[in-house]
Amino acid sequence: MGDGETSSEKGRKYRRVLLKLSGESLAGSGDYGIDPAIVVSLAAEIRDARDFVDELAVVVGGGNIFRGLKASEIGLDRATGDYMGMLATVLNSLALQDALEKAGVPTRVLSALEIREVAEPYIRRRAKRHLEKGRVVIFAAGTGNPFFTTDTAASLRAVEIGADVIMKATRVDGVYSADPEKDASARRYTFFTYHEVLNDELAVMDATAISLCMDNKMPIIVFDVTKPGNIVRALSGEQIGTLVGEQRR
Repeated sequence: MGDGETSSEKGRKYRRVLLKLSGESLAGSGDYGIDPAIVVSLAAEIRDARDFVDELAVVVGGGNIFRGLKASEIGLDRATGDYMGMLATVLNSLALQDALEKAGVPTRVLSALEIREVAEPYIRRRAKRHLEKGRVVIFAAGTGNPFFTTDTAASLRAVEIGADVIMKATRVDGVYSADPEKDASARRYTFFTYHEVLNDELAVMDATAISLCMDNKMPIIVFDVTKPGNIVRALSGEQIGTLVGEQRR
């Protein structure tokens, strides 16, 4: 922000936001890997989104490269598979960092696993300082522990840095009564409480992530990232997707 303007003076809805991107969102139409054009497009949207928020952090999944849980189904040790998945998130984070910096956005990658040659170690105070200096901070390697998803990592980091909201970017425009890609009659909801998500076992985030958000009153907005401009719409306060919060409005 320039000229001494504050968030309220610019009419911004959020001060600090954590954006959760799935690994699949970086793969585009493919089932595997990183699509450079998609990463460049996401970087451009994140650059534009910074006009609507003071501080922005990102957590990227690794499902486009490797999933620890899926690996355990074919006989690989679950903990080993999860560590491999964490390394996949580092690859995605570095790809996004490169695209962001080429778009003129100062960016830092902080990893929960120490890989000092390519990323800074995650330290909460350091992360907050980077955010205060206007840098986009990408949290890599999940929580640094096996058996925890990147959704849980997103919830944990959001709470640790004092985010106002988690923006969960998906391939559908909210939470539905059924899979909209398989059931044409599926209905989209605009709001759920944390308890409803847990009781109905809705596929918003895993139970650990939702419980952490519920305990800390951290709202979650689920929206479609494949539609151009939706990151900006979500951050500008436009009501898109599905809000998960404390109580029904």
